[in-house]
Amino acid sequence: MLAWMKRRGWTADHQREVRAETPKAHGRAMTGKYLLLYNYLEHRYANTVVLTFAEIEDLLGFALPDEARLQQEWWADAQARPDRPHHSDCWVLASRTAVPNLMAQIVVFERAS
Repeated sequence: MLAWMKRRGWTADHQREVRAETPKAHGRAMTGKYLLLYNYLEHRYANTVVLTFAEIEDLLGFALPDEARLQQEWWADAQARPDRPHHSDCWVLASRTAVPNLMAQIVVFERAS
């Protein structure tokens, strides 16, 4: 576990608690493998959250797909469909937009107004 997660109180116990939650936003519940990123973004007070690809992967527990590292479009807000969850749901349902800098390997998540 990364030191930055520990400094912010994001421990294994906290992750288990977060997984047990059933978060709801915009009348929909976030589910799927991107749930931990959703919870992290949802519980940040800052209007801007900047994460490296490595930090995102540490939160998720798996590597981002190659498309996330190579294509800006992967980070675009896809049309959410209740019958088919999409990876972008994790920031859309947390009321954020995602703006990647592929060269720097970071993503800026801004609170949507």
